[in-house]
Amino acid sequence: MLELKHIKKSYDGMPVLRDISIQVGDGEIVSILGPSGCGKTTLLNLILGITDADEGQILYNGEDLTHTVMEKRGFNIVFQDYALFPNLNVYKNIIYGLKNRPGISAREEVEELIDLLGLREHLDKRIDQLSGGQKQRVALARTMVMKPRILLLDEPLSALDGVIKESIKDRIRTIAKEYHLTTIIVTHDPEEALTLSDRVLIIDQGSISQYAQPAEIICRPQNDFVRKFILNQLEIKRNNIYALFGGGAARGKAV
Repeated sequence: MLELKHIKKSYDGMPVLRDISIQVGDGEIVSILGPSGCGKTTLLNLILGITDADEGQILYNGEDLTHTVMEKRGFNIVFQDYALFPNLNVYKNIIYGLKNRPGISAREEVEELIDLLGLREHLDKRIDQLSGGQKQRVALARTMVMKPRILLLDEPLSALDGVIKESIKDRIRTIAKEYHLTTIIVTHDPEEALTLSDRVLIIDQGSISQYAQPAEIICRPQNDFVRKFILNQLEIKRNNIYALFGGGAARGKAV
């Protein structure tokens, strides 16, 4: 279990995160949702260890990681731009991290992951020969072979749309559940957060507005910000979202 306790972070005297306290269960998918500039990427960076909190604690299974360097936390991230190596083919990108830590994943495990992500036919291709969705799958595979304790995803679907976006979303959820992998996703898209996650953390101006299961957020928004943010962002697609969580009854309660 990951636990954040009273996390605070400021830059140049300006508060970015204000007293963030949450628990993320083992194997749970949690999305960090909010408008641009609300502090969600800063929170992801604090969990990963790229930056340090001004106050508070980060605990994993009771172990205090607050001052543990990123390399020793065992958390891995897939960045928004994928950060793949253009001079290596798909297969070499996937196994790149194993050259220094070969015992993490056996060849059979790598092959299983390749098949799970549907990359078998692309292994010899250059990165510039891949679509956005294929690059995202390669980035996921490269991260997964390192067997992270927690998988962090920074806007994983922002560059995708349509059928490709839905396919990658399904694969992310399949991987998280297949490997019982705690997964934390930063997104600004409520539809993505509500349909992909077990729980959603909604942040407004560095503070928690609501942390709950998608159905509860839809049916019982905790405050005006959550209600307006969700409804405004989902104005076109909200009927599809409501249908997932109880149809008209859910919609009536949320509105």
